Amino acid sequence: MLIFDMHTHCFPDALAPKALPRLAEISRCAYHGDGTYGSLCEEAAAAGCAGFMILHIATKPSQMTSVNNFAAACQKGNAYCFGSVYPTAENAVDELHRIKALGLKGVKFHPDYQEFFVDDPAVFPVYEAAAALGLPVVFHAGRDPYSPEVVHCTPKMLAEIAGRFPALQIIGAHMGGMEMDADVERYVIGKPNILLDTAFATRSLTPERCGTLIRKHGADKVFFATDFPWSTVSAEYALLRQAGLSEAELEMICHGNAERFFGITLSA
Repeated sequence: MLIFDMHTHCFPDALAPKALPRLAEISRCAYHGDGTYGSLCEEAAAAGCAGFMILHIATKPSQMTSVNNFAAACQKGNAYCFGSVYPTAENAVDELHRIKALGLKGVKFHPDYQEFFVDDPAVFPVYEAAAALGLPVVFHAGRDPYSPEVVHCTPKMLAEIAGRFPALQIIGAHMGGMEMDADVERYVIGKPNILLDTAFATRSLTPERCGTLIRKHGADKVFFATDFPWSTVSAEYALLRQAGLSEAELEMICHGNAERFFGITLSA
């Protein structure tokens, strides 16, 4: 079966040796590889990935240009990239236009790292601009080991944003809310403009629970994802294999949805 990993991360070579161990220490999470683009490509090839998406994060306004330039440099072959804007930056909307011009596939927000609540009206112009540009957005949703006590994007917030901006294509990472699956089921499931990814689902979901959420939301609205370097293709694929899904559903989740949504063609 073809595999497209919708949710991976890497750092510039000079930054990776410091950034990845530091994040691992703060989050108390083990990691795989060394955090570089080369390591990610090697791990993806070894896992048999036909393609993968790299989600970049600008954690300061001053990082937007360099982060998106790095994303553009990484987007080649079977590697695709989301750029990022710091949503409260004065030039965030201008940077969205540059992301579009660079050919990046969308925009990644990590509200915990970027220190904003996703339902803050101050960032609504950014959502409006992303929708107008046809740029899908990925939100880190639910808890994060980096900020375990303060959830900047709850499933309820995610659903409210989806309702307020119906033209905005939203991907709720971590099955719509890490460690908050009851709220995902209550607020997110069934929302027409929210898709989910399975990134690091092994952290908080059993195969049975993951399968239930997927079937209720629709397998046509779920992307396979790992959150590499924090998890691996083998671990997350094993979870899906045990989730009681049909082969047709697995085909959609593992590659078909990504090919259709992003207009890409994958090959073994």
